[in-house]
Amino acid sequence: MPGKAAPATAPQQAKTGGTTDGTPASAEAPLFSEHAGAGRLLAQRGLFAGPSDVVSKDLYSEIAEGVATRQRDSVALEPSARVSGNTYFGRFPASYWQRWSTAKAVTVEADVTGSGQLAVRASDTEGEPRTVAVRTVSGAEGEHVVLDATLDKFLDGGALWLDLETESGTLTVSNVRWTVDSPEKVRPTAVTICTMNRADDCLANLTALADSLPALDTLDAIYVADQGTDTVDSREGFADVAERLGAKLHYIKQPNLGGAGGFTRGLFEVAGHTETEHANVLFMDDDVLLEPDLVIRLTAFSNRAADPMIVGGQMLNLLHPNQLHVGAEYARLNTLEPGQPVPHSLTTADLLDVDPKTGRPNRQERRLDAGYNGWWSCLIPYEIVKEIGYPMPFFFQWDDAEYSYRARAHGFPTVTLPGAGVWHADFHWKDWDEWHRYFNLRNSIITAALHSPFDLNLLSRVLLAQLVRYLLGMQYGLSATLITAVEDFLKGPDVLHDGGVAAMKRIREIRAQYPETKRYAPTEVPGIASNDIGIINTAPRPSMQRLVLLKRIMYRLLGKHRFDLGAIPSDEAHWWHVSQFDTAVVTDASQEGVRVRRYDRQRMFELARQGVQVVNRLRKEGKAVQAQYQHAMPQLTSRENWQRLYRL
Repeated sequence: MPGKAAPATAPQQAKTGGTTDGTPASAEAPLFSEHAGAGRLLAQRGLFAGPSDVVSKDLYSEIAEGVATRQRDSVALEPSARVSGNTYFGRFPASYWQRWSTAKAVTVEADVTGSGQLAVRASDTEGEPRTVAVRTVSGAEGEHVVLDATLDKFLDGGALWLDLETESGTLTVSNVRWTVDSPEKVRPTAVTICTMNRADDCLANLTALADSLPALDTLDAIYVADQGTDTVDSREGFADVAERLGAKLHYIKQPNLGGAGGFTRGLFEVAGHTETEHANVLFMDDDVLLEPDLVIRLTAFSNRAADPMIVGGQMLNLLHPNQLHVGAEYARLNTLEPGQPVPHSLTTADLLDVDPKTGRPNRQERRLDAGYNGWWSCLIPYEIVKEIGYPMPFFFQWDDAEYSYRARAHGFPTVTLPGAGVWHADFHWKDWDEWHRYFNLRNSIITAALHSPFDLNLLSRVLLAQLVRYLLGMQYGLSATLITAVEDFLKGPDVLHDGGVAAMKRIREIRAQYPETKRYAPTEVPGIASNDIGIINTAPRPSMQRLVLLKRIMYRLLGKHRFDLGAIPSDEAHWWHVSQFDTAVVTDASQEGVRVRRYDRQRMFELARQGVQVVNRLRKEGKAVQAQYQHAMPQLTSRENWQRLYRL
């Protein structure tokens, strides 16, 4: 593609492990090759407590009756006690294994001391339990107990779990393992972590992986692509964890190319240092609270999958650790709507509570087909990379969805595996009115152009509706962000030439011109006395929204308003409410400050004019630009393009 590459410094040599300059693998670099199968493949561990005290032990095992003491790898039951593994992390996703894998059965193994009963139980699509296998022990001393369960009768849904019970004696159960027959060859796996100025979080996850190394047999390498100025290797504990991880750790410093550039670096390195296409690359965010068993669960599933597929982990909300973000999701591409829950999916569900409609515990019983999976934890087999190429150089936002939909078009589905979860910052605590909204909009339009019917009349209505809401809500910077995103889409594939570096700088400069994009402490709002700002709550959502919309537009055009000044809670900052103010002090979604929105008639008219013009251009020129992106995609997603971006 024409144009100059963005200025960048060359990536620094990894502090441990092999080379990171794109040269062929040397003796010290990891050469990814398949491992010989060893009879049994660990599919998941039976854990009874989480990796952190902020996580409830009830997500792993539930004390149904009596008294029991739960440790990470063991549980001790007093007489007349019952402990159930019918929990988020305790369940084995049997439905997914039956549908997608070649495994026919799963074995539960445990070391047992004392007297009591171990039972493997199963559920169906409605959550009704049944007993599959039972073993009673009496006076056991470190006895190795084995129970088998056939992976059948689960096609539409259901799971397996382990229940424990005592009567008169005590029972200690440890080292619980769920295993399946191993394939002849086991895929090597590389974890790749993209990080930028979250050094402490990233180091914590490296430490968690180091602590779990004995169980991570299939983990061959860990790539850390550090794109920040506050680097991970500046932390005191880095040298220690690097020594513990040894040759597995490959720490790379590179220019900031966003999440796409950070994650893709792992694919790039594995592809350059492998002698087999049967390898896995597991993407992982730097700021998650990691459950290391995720690595075991995703890699085992991939190793026994009948065909190569993307295997994603689920996201739990870090600020509310009992909440599942979504069971599985898809995107409405032509209307630019990601994060749509698939039918029957749990959504922002308390995993320790019940469904208010049915009264049943919040368990994902039905098997779901995902459209895509977020890259907070997502495993991609190298066969897929070889077939469809690398991710788009989007910088970030929509890179995960685009890749999954591209893979699906080539016959590679995405599976979101229940019970394979990490904790990530709650999305609804992130404000929408930020610079990253530019990438969300621009990249969503590109993705729609590549993988949807790209109905330009529908897309134009969607964008104009967004623009009207932003202007009514006095979000002039967000309106300019939308306009810039559409303009840059229309520039064609050249806008992606530098991986997003220039676009990031430019959109921040544009947004800085709009005062309402700045955040203030609630007692330090410029030009407004703190005591003068009182909350004015919203009325209910209008039943006749179109009529109210026309009324609000008319009042804005005439410069009329109902309130001169007021404070608006974040969850009440709807267009129909904010549009009644001359000045609104709106709480930021992060709950860390406020933004001041002031009515500006001139800016409103100018942005409306620009918005209508660019959307009309999109309607007229969109199909031609779509063809440009489709033609350029093989080059944009090529190894050569990413090598150029990495300056290798």
